[in-house]
Amino acid sequence: MTENQSIRNFCIIAHIDHGKSTLADRILDLCHTIPKQKMRDQVLDRMDLERERGITIKAKAVRLEYFSSQRNSSYVFNMIDTPGHADFSYEVSRSLAACEGAILVIDATQGVEAQTLAHTNIALAEGLAILPVINKIDLPSANPDRVCEEIENVLGPDHLPIALVSAKLGKGVEELLEKVIDFIPPPQGQAKKSLKALVFDSIYDSYRGVLPFIRIFEGLINKGIEIMIYSNKQKYQVIEIGIFNPDMKEIESLGPGEVGYISCNIKAIQDCRVGDTITLAINPTSQAVPGYKKAKPMVFCSFYPINAEGYEILKEALEKLQLNDASLMFEPDVSEALGFGFRCGFLGLLHMEIIQERIEREFDIEVVATAPHVVYHVLTKNGEIIEVKSPRDFPSAGEIEEAEEPIVEMKIITPSTAIGGVMDLCQSKRGVLQDMTYLDPNTVIIRYHLPMAEILFDFYNRLKSVSRGYASMDYEFFGYASSNLVKVDILVSKEKVDGLSFISHEENAARRSRELVTRLRKLIPRQMFTVSVQAAIGGKIIAREDVAALRKDVLAKCYGGDITRKRKLLEKQKEGKKRMKAVGKISLPQEAFLAVLQTEEQ
Repeated sequence: MTENQSIRNFCIIAHIDHGKSTLADRILDLCHTIPKQKMRDQVLDRMDLERERGITIKAKAVRLEYFSSQRNSSYVFNMIDTPGHADFSYEVSRSLAACEGAILVIDATQGVEAQTLAHTNIALAEGLAILPVINKIDLPSANPDRVCEEIENVLGPDHLPIALVSAKLGKGVEELLEKVIDFIPPPQGQAKKSLKALVFDSIYDSYRGVLPFIRIFEGLINKGIEIMIYSNKQKYQVIEIGIFNPDMKEIESLGPGEVGYISCNIKAIQDCRVGDTITLAINPTSQAVPGYKKAKPMVFCSFYPINAEGYEILKEALEKLQLNDASLMFEPDVSEALGFGFRCGFLGLLHMEIIQERIEREFDIEVVATAPHVVYHVLTKNGEIIEVKSPRDFPSAGEIEEAEEPIVEMKIITPSTAIGGVMDLCQSKRGVLQDMTYLDPNTVIIRYHLPMAEILFDFYNRLKSVSRGYASMDYEFFGYASSNLVKVDILVSKEKVDGLSFISHEENAARRSRELVTRLRKLIPRQMFTVSVQAAIGGKIIAREDVAALRKDVLAKCYGGDITRKRKLLEKQKEGKKRMKAVGKISLPQEAFLAVLQTEEQ
């Protein structure tokens, strides 16, 4: 247990690629946390996916011991390295709930970007001390003076002193740690009070069960004591207590302000959720740790195992991933074409992609994912409000009184030279301009209200294209708005494939249907009979393509001779094709389901 005054709890927040993980590496170096022979780049990014893509997916907590030569005293830093992408903003909010301060990293060449603003607003709402850091000052294109102006526009004139660092070279990092001691307040909390600890993350261990990662606000936690999960009143005995150094290291106890993990034989995954409060069984706290929001999924899609026996393995995989990623939601689902599976909710498309890849890599299950979609609200003519999470739940046109689609508030930060292209893109996606603010003469923040469904389709790539790579975006849920929506069914050989159905605004339905059936014609393998691919709204076919049949040359053996012999052979082949078509089953590849995503013009 450590004295409160010598503890500093902080996380590192930034836009993607602004150097959070590199700065975390240099701080670990300065605190001599990891032996030099074991040190590597992005040392806290443990997943292969994180290292391959060069992004942080999971927030990582680590305990550091820092000796300040200026003060001639030692300090304990509990540092959390957080993701930068918008799809993992829930990881950031969880990290901020466990801290008193945040290091806000801004690239000296890029300046303030969309996620910089988003993370800053979350940190300000939590009441955290924000320490601005301008990184990459060693680069020839760095412009710290311009970035300082942008920081003042975001944080106001009375912000904390700005630190200038080069995380790659280690320049200015020691001065930054001294500023952390000066400006990030030590945790408040008394050891004599009843235990109150926040579960900010957790993992599943095959031998020890669920291991909650906790931040203690009040009281002490020791080995052998009986604790209680506040939400469900379940009681457990603490077997092991530890800290992250950065690997798990067992210690005797944790006190106010400290961060660590506990092992107490929690076998059921659902018994200890992220955001829960842990307290003592004999003297529980009167109220839970406040202000912890539940994640709200923005994008839904269904996962189905390739083989029926993979259903239980997929269920177990999703439960374990949900324990580690509280923003993942799932429920059982069934499809006529794909069998039993799970409908899953995600914060965005990258989040969905990462979860699918983690299922396939970590649990060795091959899954088919349906096209992603958002949740619509439909008011039926008998006054019932339906929450439509899947296109097949969408009622027929005759039953609908009004349909609503989710709207997001999109903030786009772009160079002023690209304003025209960005606005044209947003208008083409049915966006409504809210306002425009200049950060400086060359940089502008444009705020739009856009349908969530429209930004699923290649919006980010096209934004980068029209701004030559300089624009950045961030969005948050705004509300629901009335819209003229229709459900488009896809029929393959006149059989409805519910995994390919989609809901669209009426004015876009015909164009998207034509593009989709054209793509499917190229993706569906050719059979020994003609396969028709149709798009229909209700009973009306609005688009059709045919996948040509593979044909055996039955006339090859006929050289010369009477034409009636050739006709007889062709008629026989035709009859065979008809019989084959009646019993033939079409096997759709995974790419066919992803084709729904790519129905926008490139």
